[in-house]
Amino acid sequence: MALSDIFDPRSIKLNLASSSKTEAFQELIETIAAVHPELDRETMLAAVQDRERKLNTSIAPGVAIPHGYYPGTGGIFGALGVSPAGIAYEAPDSNPVRYLFLLVLGESSRERHLRVLNRIASLINSGGGELLRKAQTPEAVHDILSHIH
Repeated sequence: MALSDIFDPRSIKLNLASSSKTEAFQELIETIAAVHPELDRETMLAAVQDRERKLNTSIAPGVAIPHGYYPGTGGIFGALGVSPAGIAYEAPDSNPVRYLFLLVLGESSRERHLRVLNRIASLINSGGGELLRKAQTPEAVHDILSHIH
């Protein structure tokens, strides 16, 4: 499964308007709900916020992977947000987060979710952040994600 299977171009926002973590979660969840109307916005938000309260999901300077488990589904649904200004994220390094890979995970996708997290980390560690920064459209980002297996 490529990252492009999880992040639909319609759920990629290159100019997040949010300045706070909660607002960014809401903004990205709206994009998932637009692509997957069968998923409830409030349930997704509660799942992501619950996970975030347990442990901050910042994984690298400027990058976070907020995620949560959604009951009753087996899929993995994602939204990618880019914030040129950065979002106050309470990250361990105290720096703002510019890339948010928000994931809503089905309860039966726990093993697959670890592979997805690994692929995102691999993308960032291999210089993919620079490619994402230069991408001008959601479709260009989606193309970059299609090469990460």
